[in-house]
Amino acid sequence: MSDGEPLATVDYDLDDDGIALITINQPAKRNAMTYPMIEQMFAHLARAGGDPSCRVVILTGAGGAFCAGTDLDFLASIPADQRGMRSPVTDEAGWWNIVACPRPVIAAVDGTAVGMGAEWTSHCDVRIATTRARFAWNFAQRGLVPDTGAGSWLLPRQVGLQRALRLLYSGDWLSAAEALAIGYVIDVVAPERLLDAARDEARRYLTGGPQALRRIKQLVYGGTSRALGEHQFVSREQLQQCFRSDEHAEGVAAFLEKRAPVFGDDAAG
Repeated sequence: MSDGEPLATVDYDLDDDGIALITINQPAKRNAMTYPMIEQMFAHLARAGGDPSCRVVILTGAGGAFCAGTDLDFLASIPADQRGMRSPVTDEAGWWNIVACPRPVIAAVDGTAVGMGAEWTSHCDVRIATTRARFAWNFAQRGLVPDTGAGSWLLPRQVGLQRALRLLYSGDWLSAAEALAIGYVIDVVAPERLLDAARDEARRYLTGGPQALRRIKQLVYGGTSRALGEHQFVSREQLQQCFRSDEHAEGVAAFLEKRAPVFGDDAAG
């Protein structure tokens, strides 16, 4: 990094509603990531997941881009046999750190999300894009496979096998309008509306109990790799735990009293 060049960081902010904003911040390079930036992002995800007052996470990029993948200037300084993820991208169960975060995670995507940046968006639960957003999994064009494994596992589940393979084989750009049409993003908004739209989406989730949301996320992702019978067993166990919770008691009381529920924090983290 040259003298006077802004420091590449990943920033964290938690608002009064319990919505955490994680911002990839190296706009001079369209938020391309170095290994220290990846470590920062994972530390922020762990912070959000372990903070009972955090309810939802928004992942975004600064300066009109989401993430242009790996910072190739940084990568060029590392011998080829030492490249790869320096920090584990998954937890001990094999789930990506964003997926493993017990909070709902929304990707707010403006501009380019390419390579690793496209992978990060696949890790998120819900994606909102601007009209100028575009995605590309260009690993084959660099002689690589998807670097976090999401393009070859999550992406086919999100858009279908044929569409995923076409994107992975070709490295073609996926526009915001195309991403909306195939269900990869939930909404497309003007660039100046992106964070407001992401926060509006996050507030929709604040109406649910934080423990219930955590359990739902675990069940949905866990269900992708479990046999049906096993999944039904795990789901019933989770339901029984919910029935015994203060959160469920408050949800029922609020319904009977015709008021909005007031849920506590997710102390389980």
